[in-house]
Amino acid sequence: MAEEKIDGVTDGADEALEASFEAELEQVKAERDEFRDRFMRTLADAENSRKRSERDRREAEHYGGTKLARDMLPVYDSLKRALDHVTDEQRTTSAAFIEGVELTLRELRNIFSKHGITVISPAVGDTFDPQIHQAMFEAPVPNVAAGGIIQVMGEGFMIHDRLLRPAQVGVSSTPASKVQ
Repeated sequence: MAEEKIDGVTDGADEALEASFEAELEQVKAERDEFRDRFMRTLADAENSRKRSERDRREAEHYGGTKLARDMLPVYDSLKRALDHVTDEQRTTSAAFIEGVELTLRELRNIFSKHGITVISPAVGDTFDPQIHQAMFEAPVPNVAAGGIIQVMGEGFMIHDRLLRPAQVGVSSTPASKVQ
C-alpha cells in the first residue's frame, strides 16, 4: 500500500511536472514565434532600406546636378542669342572672337550631353505638348491648326527623363474648322 501511495504521488508529481513542461514549452514556442516575426520584419525593413538607399543613390547620381544645370541655362541662352545676332560683317571682322564663342557653346553642349542634359528644340509647325512646352502666348494664325507651334522663343532642356526647363513657344489658337 505504501508503494501505491508512492506511485500515486509519483504519478501525480509526474503529471504536474509534465504539465509544467508543456506550459513552459508553449511559452518558449510563443517566444520563438514572436522572435521569428520580429526577425522577419527587421529583415524586410533592412531590405526596404537597402532598396530605398539604392534608388536615392541612383537619383542623386542622375539628378544631383539639376540645380547647377538650371543655373547654367542662362549662360547657354546668352551664348546662343549672341551667335544668333551676329551679322555677316561681324563674322568677317571678328572671326576669331565669334569662333571662340561658338567653341564655348559647343563645349557647353558637350558637357550637357555628358551629364544627360538634352536640348528640346521645337520647330514652327510642331504640335504643342504641355509636357515639354510652355505656351507664352496664343494667337489666331490662318491656315495653322489650333495647338500648332507658331513661334519658338526659347529652347527647353531635359535631364535624363525629367524636364529641366520647358521650351517656350507661341501657339496657334485658330479653331480647327477654320484651317483650310
